[in-house]
Amino acid sequence: MEGPESWDLILKPHRSFFDVNLRDIWRYRDLLWLFVRRDFVSFYKQTILGPLWFFLQPIFTTVIYTFIFGGLASIPTDGIRSPAVFYMAGITLWNYFADCITKTSTVFKDNTNIFGKVYFPRIVMPLSLIISNLIRFAVQMVLFLMTMGFFYWVKGDHSFYFTPYVLLFPLVVLLMAMQGLGLGMIVSAMTTRYRDLAFLVLFGVQLLMYATTVVYPLSSVFEKFGGKHPDLVRVIEYNPMTAVIETFRIGFLGHGTFSWGD
Repeated sequence: MEGPESWDLILKPHRSFFDVNLRDIWRYRDLLWLFVRRDFVSFYKQTILGPLWFFLQPIFTTVIYTFIFGGLASIPTDGIRSPAVFYMAGITLWNYFADCITKTSTVFKDNTNIFGKVYFPRIVMPLSLIISNLIRFAVQMVLFLMTMGFFYWVKGDHSFYFTPYVLLFPLVVLLMAMQGLGLGMIVSAMTTRYRDLAFLVLFGVQLLMYATTVVYPLSSVFEKFGGKHPDLVRVIEYNPMTAVIETFRIGFLGHGTFSWGD
């Protein structure tokens, strides 16, 4: 009988929670890029407008938020005179984070047939979703910069400006990707047994947006609820996405609440 030395691949249980074999991901990089291409192409394959939805979705959302939160509710925009710029900054980041969670939360359940036929590092599948969502995020970032340029040069709104914190943009994207991948994989592992969690995630992500500074600045939360409801302020302040969005805004718009601790 041949010993285990004759096998070119031996599967072993993980020794610790943080035992991630990055070399396996690099070995299967071709498969990773194949999944990225599949996710990107299949999602818009039978649509009429195709990738134009990358632009239409944030534009329509920004218009609605500007009318409801900026017009009817009169929620402050942290000194930015153009509410559309303020809302699009939050929408661009939140769309990427929400897509990462919702799509990775069912990745193990949706691909059980593939997992049962051939071996490859399981993290490749959710990681491909994170990378394919980066393409959409990059397109929406271009739209956000175009919106900034329109209101700055055409409308003459000079209430926003770049600051040195813009150099933290790669860190902001990395934090969003890690949070989306990590939380999505935790939920995905549980949805293999409890299918109801998939519906809870879709509903929960929508509610979580209102506990994040997407449609309002963190400064207004401190001003309005700092003395009366400190627990509410802590929930919003310690929300992992709040610091990400606030750092993004202070870097690209010059308005926000920044803290290295957050």
